[in-house]
Amino acid sequence: MVVDKNGFLIAVMVTVAHIHDSKAAYLLMRVLKELCSSVKVIIADGGYRGEIARQIRDTSGYVLKVVISGYDKQGFRPIQKRWVVERTFAWLENDRRLCRNS
Repeated sequence: MVVDKNGFLIAVMVTVAHIHDSKAAYLLMRVLKELCSSVKVIIADGGYRGEIARQIRDTSGYVLKVVISGYDKQGFRPIQKRWVVERTFAWLENDRRLCRNS
């Protein structure tokens, strides 16, 4: 899922269960490139670090800024800009049919 700085949905991709999110991200970035050329930096979680970040940067020009929680070392502290994505997830989970926790 890709959201803007206000948490509004820009692009989403649903895959089958055996495809890892980091592998599907490459395809989502190609779609995003066609939809929204003004995006420069994408904030992602730790699952998108390494080779996939380099591949996306080289092919689509997006910079993946990977943020990793330091919860083990420093205790709970909100991660900058991560709250935007978490709020979007909360909006989606308000609809019980979409909620995976029910």
